[in-house]
Amino acid sequence: MHTSLHRRAPCRLRKLHLWYGLGALPLLAAPAAHAVPAYARQTGAACADCHAGSYGPALTPYGMRFKMNGYTETDGNGTKIPAAVQLVGTHLVPAQGQSTTDLSEADIYLAGRVSDEVGGYVKVEVSNNGQNKFTTQLSDMDLRYVAKDLKIGNKDALVGVSVNNNPGFDDPVDALPAATENGPPTVSGTLLNPSSSNTLAHRVIGATVYAVYDNSWYGELGTYNALPTSLQYNLGYSLGGDPGKLSNTVYGRFAYMKDLKRQFFSAGLVGLTTERQLPRIGPSEHVTDVGYDATYQYLGNRDNIFQLAYVNIMERRRYATTPFGPVPGLVALPNGVVHDQTLTFTYTFKQSYGVTVSHLVSSGTHDIVRFVPYGEPDTRSNSITVFWTPFGKDDSWTSIANLKLAATWFLFDTYNGSSMNVFGAPPGAPMTNARDLNAFLVSASVAF
Repeated sequence: MHTSLHRRAPCRLRKLHLWYGLGALPLLAAPAAHAVPAYARQTGAACADCHAGSYGPALTPYGMRFKMNGYTETDGNGTKIPAAVQLVGTHLVPAQGQSTTDLSEADIYLAGRVSDEVGGYVKVEVSNNGQNKFTTQLSDMDLRYVAKDLKIGNKDALVGVSVNNNPGFDDPVDALPAATENGPPTVSGTLLNPSSSNTLAHRVIGATVYAVYDNSWYGELGTYNALPTSLQYNLGYSLGGDPGKLSNTVYGRFAYMKDLKRQFFSAGLVGLTTERQLPRIGPSEHVTDVGYDATYQYLGNRDNIFQLAYVNIMERRRYATTPFGPVPGLVALPNGVVHDQTLTFTYTFKQSYGVTVSHLVSSGTHDIVRFVPYGEPDTRSNSITVFWTPFGKDDSWTSIANLKLAATWFLFDTYNGSSMNVFGAPPGAPMTNARDLNAFLVSASVAF
């Protein structure tokens, strides 16, 4: 889930910066791989068949195949309503600022099969903006057509088309930041990181063609365009987050996946290149993201499930302009590089009790003009989540609905390249240290 952040007057700059730091916290708290009960009803399988924790945060190999097959598998027992509802309540305790308790989110999922070849996932999110007002947004969307049961040589194959609004959300391994919603909090992150400002997530529309060979080799290629600003607004998004005008955009993904029944591992590459005008009437900058990822999952007999995942995405930028700094002769660099890295470990016991630990790093080229006050866009943070999901298993009270209780600690080591006075307050003014961005969050989610 995203928190919309609105710019304030300069006299409130310190508070604004603080909330930019905190804005990514809900994003880290709720991995996107939620169990959607509509799929459980459609397939007759328990939520735990697709999800390591029966409510996320990781897909099992069976769940990955269900996604690649276009969400179309069914138990054949009549027509099911392809809809589900999720409610999320949170209690947030920031290191600085007032604690809040809210019904933070209410979601409607339109998810399931249309035919043997067509299926999809659409999430409509109603979010509390923290002022007792709710905004309705079209969140992630993934509509698919898939041709299954193909043969290349003697090997199984399938070919599909995905129409989606978030590059990487359709990733079958659920490793990329868009799929996990676990991108590093950042001052200036990559386009593929949904925590970045002016992110592509939910503000673009694109189509990709993908293929799977021998249940192991995955390839995907497609393109995206930014939605018109008027349409972004109508879909519930503030105009301040516009990703700009995109052109010549190419997205690609390649991965090797191996299901060993009791174990699973994958290794993949991802890339995105585009010309971007931000603002839309301004000059173009060239942006290229290239990354790699690796995932290992030990399933065993499902009593003890371990997963370790690492994602490293590098972005090269050829900036549209080179503004001057406050000191004569000081000019911004014409080119730059940023890195987003995430290392996540998850342990789940009997698919009911679990802990997730993430180390998140965003770093970039030193540029004193672009990255005030120290010229460093670097952030380092950690999150620790413990959770309980009592349902969604064959032997639980219900296998097609679920409840998740979770507690998350967010810990910042560095922000704006510093652990102390991260916003460069002058002598005598109140300072914000990196640890002042820390927070504790308790959440309760129910899906049915």
